[in-house]
Amino acid sequence: MLTHTRKRGRRWLLWLLVIPYIFLLLPFLYDFKAPSFIGIPFFYWYQMVWIIITSIITALAYFLGA
Repeated sequence: MLTHTRKRGRRWLLWLLVIPYIFLLLPFLYDFKAPSFIGIPFFYWYQMVWIIITSIITALAYFLGA
């Protein structure tokens, strides 16, 4: 019973998993060539950075018990 109420209190962590979808499913936010980073257009490196951010968010949600 205690673990059930503890998990219910941490359900907000699951909403963190929605953040990458919001920022990656709206291409007008990142459909640009400039600024480039080491020769890579913004369109590509923006998505690569979100791979790392999504991994961190998923790990937080998992290890904090969501």
